[in-house]
Amino acid sequence: MKSEFFQDHMPGNVCFGCGAENPDGLQIKSYWEDDEAICIFHSQPKYHGWEKVMNGGILATLIDCHCMGTAMAAAYREEGRDLDSEPYYRYATAEITVRYLKPTPNDRPIELRARVVEIKRRRTSLTCEVYVDGQKTAEAEAVGVRVLEGSPEESSIFR
Repeated sequence: MKSEFFQDHMPGNVCFGCGAENPDGLQIKSYWEDDEAICIFHSQPKYHGWEKVMNGGILATLIDCHCMGTAMAAAYREEGRDLDSEPYYRYATAEITVRYLKPTPNDRPIELRARVVEIKRRRTSLTCEVYVDGQKTAEAEAVGVRVLEGSPEESSIFR
């Protein structure tokens, strides 16, 4: 059975936020639920900003990596391709704006919901909302740019 998680289809990914091959990273997992990409993250005390409150930089990293994984998956989806098909695509953040609406608890599951707003050639615009126990704690807009298009053999990013 194929994995539904976007990050399981990114060979060689050592990113701190989304890299399955980074044992010290956050190792987020994102998947489609209709037209939204969902990520449920279970934090750890080491990611506190204050006691029981998530560090804002960690939250921004979660949003960033979830959005870039969503941009990649959306490109494959738009082309009607499987996430394991070539050419492989990878996205990097061109812009991100995060609005922290209230403290995000660090001791309960954090739900991220990303939506694609527009795909225009190699640029994808997205929104992302963060929820804990149904309460929105942050929202963001991000723009991802396709920075890699090819096979694993064509780029050191896959080694």
